[in-house]
Order: sequence, then C-alpha cells, then structure tokens
Amino acid sequence: MASKQELGAERVSGTQAQDVGEQALGPALLASAASVGLSLYYYFVRGDRERGIFVGLWPPTILAFASYFNQRRMREQLEMITQPGSTIKNTIDSMMGNN
Repeated sequence: MASKQELGAERVSGTQAQDVGEQALGPALLASAASVGLSLYYYFVRGDRERGIFVGLWPPTILAFASYFNQRRMREQLEMITQPGSTIKNTIDSMMGNN
C-alpha cells in the first residue's frame, strides 16, 4: 500500500502534468491550425499544389516538437519529485519557486 507521501506526490505530479500539457500545446495548436489554413490557401486559391502539400506537412512536425518538449518537461518534474529524501513540502515549495 502506498504511503501518504507517495499519494501526495502522485496528486501533485498529475496536476503539474496537466498544467504543463496545456502550456505547451496552446501555441503549437495555434501554429498547426494556421499552417493548415495556409496550406489550403496555397493548394486551392493560389493553385500551387506542391507548396500547399509542403506546408500541409508542417502541422504534424509542430505537434511532434511540442509533444517532445512537453514530455521532457514532465520527466524533469517527475525526477524532481522522486528524488531520494524529498518530502512533499519541499517538493511543492520547489515547484512553486519558493526555494
């Protein structure tokens, strides 16, 4: 059975992971949507099909980079939480920038 410290760390990490995901994906979703719009413009309005297809390949790349940086930030936070000898109070203080 998990101790109170482990359960508290799980709740903190879950909340932090959700916050990190929202921060990282906001600009990436906006850039991806803009890229899709630009791609449709080039493909249908301007008639430049090659450029439209090229620009249409940007959204998956943008989202992949956002996902990578999101996972990297979550891993750093998880490592910070699970350091040996850390208490929940110290973990929360360090996450809030009080240290």
